[in-house]
Amino acid sequence: MRRPLIIARQSGHPRGWLGRTIAAIMVHETAAINRTVITALNVGPGDHVLDIGCGSGLSIALLAPLVPQGSVSGIDPSAVMIDRAKARNREQIAARRAMVAVASVEQLPFVEDTFDAVMSVHTLYFWADLKRALTDIARVLRSDGRLVLAFRTGANPAATASFPSEIYNFRSMAEITDAAVQAGFVDCGTTPDGPNGEPALLVARKQS
Repeated sequence: MRRPLIIARQSGHPRGWLGRTIAAIMVHETAAINRTVITALNVGPGDHVLDIGCGSGLSIALLAPLVPQGSVSGIDPSAVMIDRAKARNREQIAARRAMVAVASVEQLPFVEDTFDAVMSVHTLYFWADLKRALTDIARVLRSDGRLVLAFRTGANPAATASFPSEIYNFRSMAEITDAAVQAGFVDCGTTPDGPNGEPALLVARKQS
């Protein structure tokens, strides 16, 4: 069954009371893949990590203990999500070991060479300009910095048919990998979509 447009729009940019309800659901739906991506990031204790589309801040809470001498930052276009992320991570934010902000992936509010690792889970569908987004991610990553993206492609139509094409853009793995290479990433390893709707993974490194 095709998801109503009002729900699809809220998934990409939660707003108001409905957005808060969907945010609560999404944190449970994405918990497992967030843990998978964090494992793939392979962070060290002094790393500075960015989560793009951090939502309610679950990944920030999971990452913070792994980088005791580093920091975790999160951005999201939704003020509703950022408010939830602040509440979930208030102690880390107060200690200046974490920060969150309303921002777009195409215009990240950080200076060059800030992060050792960048992750994003189920947000790539909503990126209006894939090449610009990946280029800005490369800008804020240090040389040899790691990028891990989790997303569904169009390879498994049964897993994506219910998502309105007006809102969701399920790009092919080839398109995403090509854009990553053009943005300056190398060693692009990929894992395909799973048979039961599990998202694909792209693991890459910024060229030194």
